[in-house]
Amino acid sequence: MRIPRAITPLRFLVLSLLLASSTGTLAQSARQTTLVYGGDWSDLITLDPAQSYEFSGGIVTDNLYETLVKFEGTDLAKLKPSLATSWKVTDGGSDWKVMFKLRAGQKFSSGNPFTANDVVYTFDRAIALKSNSSFLFTDVANIKVGSTKATNPLTVEVTLPKTASPAAFLNVLTFNIGGIVDSVEVQKHVVGGDYGGAWLKTASAGSGPFMLNRWDQGQQVILDANPNSRLKSKLKRIVMREIKEANAQKIALESGELDIAENLTPDMIKAKLTEGKFNVYKADSLRIQYLGMNSGEGQPFEDARVRQAVRWALDQDGIVNGLAGGLAKKIQTIVPYGLFGANTSTPYSTNIEKAKELLKAAGKPNGFEVEFLINNGSCAANIPCPDLAAKIQSDLAKVGIKANIKQLVQAEQLKTYRAQNAQLILQAWSPDFPDPDGNATPMSDFAAKSLAWRNKWKNDSAAKLTQQAALEPVPAKRAALYKQLTELQLTDGWGAMLYQPINPITIAPNISGYVRNAQGQVRFEKISKK
Repeated sequence: MRIPRAITPLRFLVLSLLLASSTGTLAQSARQTTLVYGGDWSDLITLDPAQSYEFSGGIVTDNLYETLVKFEGTDLAKLKPSLATSWKVTDGGSDWKVMFKLRAGQKFSSGNPFTANDVVYTFDRAIALKSNSSFLFTDVANIKVGSTKATNPLTVEVTLPKTASPAAFLNVLTFNIGGIVDSVEVQKHVVGGDYGGAWLKTASAGSGPFMLNRWDQGQQVILDANPNSRLKSKLKRIVMREIKEANAQKIALESGELDIAENLTPDMIKAKLTEGKFNVYKADSLRIQYLGMNSGEGQPFEDARVRQAVRWALDQDGIVNGLAGGLAKKIQTIVPYGLFGANTSTPYSTNIEKAKELLKAAGKPNGFEVEFLINNGSCAANIPCPDLAAKIQSDLAKVGIKANIKQLVQAEQLKTYRAQNAQLILQAWSPDFPDPDGNATPMSDFAAKSLAWRNKWKNDSAAKLTQQAALEPVPAKRAALYKQLTELQLTDGWGAMLYQPINPITIAPNISGYVRNAQGQVRFEKISKK
């Protein structure tokens, strides 16, 4: 029998160092191919694309699933091919026909081939589930189970009624609900007619650049690169670590535990910019903070000239550069920047004399008194609503409008607003889907019983333009209609649009390729790490 040599203390030390070096090298290599993204992901409810509607769910599903069409980078105005290589809208007489030519040779993470049947199953499933997201298909696109047909293995046709907007439908497809699922794999996990919903809550069945490794609820989501995806990632793993507190994110970022921090406070952001040790990515959002004016008969803001006077009285630059610390964009039209149909015109600037002249012409030379409803939380760009209200109150006082602030909890404020009983109100709005109609209809069509209705603003021309623009299939004509609508709102509208917030994301200097659009989408396969 062969007797091994004794391991001397020196030899043991050498072996230990070699083992430690090897383990350390492997750990370092893994860390270099892993992105750790810290944020408050507590709104994550499900990873099922047909049922996911929350912000965090969107970030995850965007990387697990592909859609037929998509937006690239920060441009939310022009659709690009994804699982569909081309699409065409035709007038079918009594309906619209939307035909998609599908990409050949694609596979899901399971290895199953992607076909037209997966698209049909995905759309019908999303409708049948009757989830929070289903209205995007049933109410916006007006489609039902059976509206989507596979005409051959790589062609799909969707029939929309003439009451729906083909353009809005295409834009809806870029949202979570448009994520195409592996019908073969999902149907293996159907329990009690749930369409696989229980399984997909914590699993993935997509063709995106990543697939789900695990979701430890309240702690982290781990995604691994999908070897079957045509979208090849530069990173092997994404860890979305749930850290609610901004200070904890800051400490983890500084220690190197995090590569990206989502929720640092404005003061922390300023400090990081001063230090110069981290990069700050300023992501747009589709949210608009606005001032609503009740324009009903007998109300102080009934006359359009009074509403114009308010716009001339406001110091938007002071709000954007002062209260928001530059983390906002000044906006005065109803379609947010980044969306198709946005109008970047900002004709109003602070002009006290012009505001007073308009009030005089409207029969209110001495101004007037009005109740100003606000809530006790934070407004867009993390500005405390009481601080923003105080600034607006001060601006209006300079032209003789006395705005008496009444602070309520959000639920009570909205209850009053939805009953059309708010005279002047500070609120915010985000569209439910990335299409101008997500703002145009609620803000311009009284019959929609949303924002125009709450502010008692009934303008038949605006309602007609809204309906025409929503249903117009030709992009150039549709853009022209939105230009008319936004310009009408600038002069006659019920509100004063104040600003569109910017979301600052703090990023380690060795991370590149991070892009986040105003819809909140982040494409992880584009990110690299030095």
